[in-house]
Amino acid sequence: MEVHGNITGIRDTQLKELEAVYDCPFEPDEFAPRDLLTELARHSCALNREIAVYVSRDGDVLDVTVGVTDSVPLLDLRLRRNARRLSFVRCIHTHPGGSAELSDVDIAALRSLMLDSMCAVGVDGNGHITGVSAAFLTEREKGVPGVIETEIYPLKKLPQAEWMHEIEIAEQAVLKGDDGGLAETPERALLVGIDTEKSLEELAALAESAGAQVVGRCLQKRPKPDTATFVGSGKAAELQLDAQALEADLVIFDDELTGAQTRNLEEIIGVKVIDRTTLILDIFAQRAKSGEGKLQVQLAQLQYRAGRLIGQGLILSRLGGGIGTRGPGESKLEIDRRRIREQITNLKRDLDVLQRQRNLRRKAREKSDIPVIALVGYTNTGKSTLLNTVTDAGVYAENKLFATLDAVSRRVALPGGGECLLVDTVGFISKLPHDLVEAFKSTLEEAALADLLIIVSDGANPDILAQRNVVEQVLREIGADHQPRIDVINKCDLCEDNIEYPPPLLGALHISAKTGAGVDRLLAEAARQLRGAEKKLTLLVPFARYGVVNELRGKGRVLSEVHEDTGTKITVMLGPEAAGQISARYADMMTED
Repeated sequence: MEVHGNITGIRDTQLKELEAVYDCPFEPDEFAPRDLLTELARHSCALNREIAVYVSRDGDVLDVTVGVTDSVPLLDLRLRRNARRLSFVRCIHTHPGGSAELSDVDIAALRSLMLDSMCAVGVDGNGHITGVSAAFLTEREKGVPGVIETEIYPLKKLPQAEWMHEIEIAEQAVLKGDDGGLAETPERALLVGIDTEKSLEELAALAESAGAQVVGRCLQKRPKPDTATFVGSGKAAELQLDAQALEADLVIFDDELTGAQTRNLEEIIGVKVIDRTTLILDIFAQRAKSGEGKLQVQLAQLQYRAGRLIGQGLILSRLGGGIGTRGPGESKLEIDRRRIREQITNLKRDLDVLQRQRNLRRKAREKSDIPVIALVGYTNTGKSTLLNTVTDAGVYAENKLFATLDAVSRRVALPGGGECLLVDTVGFISKLPHDLVEAFKSTLEEAALADLLIIVSDGANPDILAQRNVVEQVLREIGADHQPRIDVINKCDLCEDNIEYPPPLLGALHISAKTGAGVDRLLAEAARQLRGAEKKLTLLVPFARYGVVNELRGKGRVLSEVHEDTGTKITVMLGPEAAGQISARYADMMTED
């Protein structure tokens, strides 16, 4: 039997004495022999480190682990028959420094490991025991076991038999109580970043959008990520204790992790680890509704996971799903690269078919010369709300990041006549995963091929300029930085009391998509910009060829239509392409105003 944990600097003779703890006898009704506690206190004082002993229900010492000054690794020694029952293991550990009170980490470990009991032994600077306390689980509330903590007892008055009886009571109690909320309990997420507090705040919004409950944040300033653990081994060890204390189910990193980093972190922290890219892909998996959107998400997930099969320990091994595991592959433990490549090939073929169909629809639009306006911008700036206000489209819109995903287009009547196609596109975000941009290229082409861009920014967000810069960067990546554009600052109804309002975006129109304020002015400006490229043609159409009049009405904006003796004189504003076609086909009808 070996002593585990932080044994650096411990003499061989002392290690032998600690190994002898494995042979310590327990009486049937004995919770913790006094001689054992005295021996642990002596070594803990000499080493100035915590020492933990794990004991089975039958009184066998299963493990002896040494930690640091104020913490000790709490090992997952589970003997229980299923996850709802107690583990049949109790943990007895020292607290050098004198306090016998149980810490948050102790209580969290009691719950997460479903221990029979967690016991703390206070040790002073002379190696004397200042007191002993214990905690036991009890009935569940909303799926979470309750905890009963005892008072602190002196060593000579330990209620040995009573505490063993408490274990029996706890064994039955944890199977009772309200367990109805267990399936609905959100995953508890600890966030970790090395960038900025603002970036971590956005990560928190993403986590909440995915359905997680953010229970803690950790920002570590460092010039570059550690190649093995991203944050360094020491910080990773701290995260293990933080995750235990906060009862976190997963840890989310604000940047992209390698497969090796994910594996190493999961081994150290002991819970599922995902990165920002996995989180965004998970949100997209939840929100995609159309067939094309679902295929695009699956393609992005598979492309991202293809290079990370090695090291995805807990992500691919959890059959229960959860954040980071939705979509294809969540229960395929033995999935290999060959199979992923086959799936990627099939998905790309299906998306190519949809792309050809999209191109046909686009060509039909071009023939009718209907201009296209694309709504683009950072996620959660109100693009879908604006589309609903202008067109009554009924698109799902909520105050969440990536509330809507699939592109939606609607016809809009423009002031002064004519119409356009208004397209709502997926929102952008900083650190947008490359695989996602690649997979959604066909959808993002709607912005690249639009005649006019309306760039929507959130006027109520203090980071409006930083978000606007991200939008510009993504537009350049997808080749959508050449079109005319209108800058719009939305949510002006929330900015009236802001002394810095209006935000510093020169020339931007201020609107409220929610109340409709400023929307008419926006449409008028859109119509003005679209008409800047129009050409005015006047034709005298003989009555015998009246079908040409109907064609002109469908292709452009009629300014006047007068019936004369020889035919109908019609003046119409047409887009450049349509104007060229009409001039060539009906040159004999062309006339001056």
